[in-house]
Amino acid sequence: MKSIKPSLEKIVPEFGSSFFYENFTNEKKNKAPIWHYHPEIEIVYVNGGTGKRQIGSHMSYYRNGTLMLIGTNLPHCGFTDSLTGNKSETIIQMLPNFLGNSFFDIPEMSGINTLMEQAKKGIAFHGDTKRRIGARIESLEMLDPFDRLLGIFKILKEMEQTQDYSILNAEGFIIETALQDNNRINLVFNFVQKEFTRQITLDEIADKVSMSVPGFCRYFKKITGKTFIQFVNEYRLVHAAKLLHEKQTSITDICYESGFSNFSHFNKLFKQTTGKTPSTYRNELKYVVSS
Repeated sequence: MKSIKPSLEKIVPEFGSSFFYENFTNEKKNKAPIWHYHPEIEIVYVNGGTGKRQIGSHMSYYRNGTLMLIGTNLPHCGFTDSLTGNKSETIIQMLPNFLGNSFFDIPEMSGINTLMEQAKKGIAFHGDTKRRIGARIESLEMLDPFDRLLGIFKILKEMEQTQDYSILNAEGFIIETALQDNNRINLVFNFVQKEFTRQITLDEIADKVSMSVPGFCRYFKKITGKTFIQFVNEYRLVHAAKLLHEKQTSITDICYESGFSNFSHFNKLFKQTTGKTPSTYRNELKYVVSS
């Protein structure tokens, strides 16, 4: 089988700017959703639609768009695909030292500096905060680089002050600064993303990263706070939740299409995770859409 290489994304700001800003629409889509990481801090706003959030070891399904702040070198995946029905996706990326090595250490920036530290675990913003900041992010497109920079400060300040957010990797996501560790965990994530619909054995995944099974299990638990089996099952459940919203196929078909080989086990895990059976979850989605 072809080996899946991890991706270190190189981000180049446009001429005359110290940060990267881009708005993607249906006509101009973002790149394919692969696991990647980069030293830049990233703000992502998806306007409307549905999709998967995959940041560090966190996986969840979003509806009605999403707003996230992703810290430096935190592995993550693209947030939109051809089925999500998003209106647009806007990203802002900047190095932690894009204004100098000590700029964020000045007293006036202490709150934003704390926000940057929290972003190392990934942050999702909700409700009115998501919509209000999202609109501000989209409005930056019409500004010149200087006014965009001022706008970014206002966005970061608003993110710092709100209480309407969730830390996505609440238990922590430990990633060593060594490139080898980044490459290894990204290889695992990319492999799961491609192969989750079939059985993946511990022997197979340990061999992919040139480790023994016990060594891999200890390493993966240390990095993600989860066992590998738990991680794969959560990935499958998020995919199943997405299919329940987007496809009208039977729940049994969705179970197997998501990589589960036992329907009763799928039902049990789904209820443990969401508090609802798959059928109840789908029916509630129908009510939300029709109301």
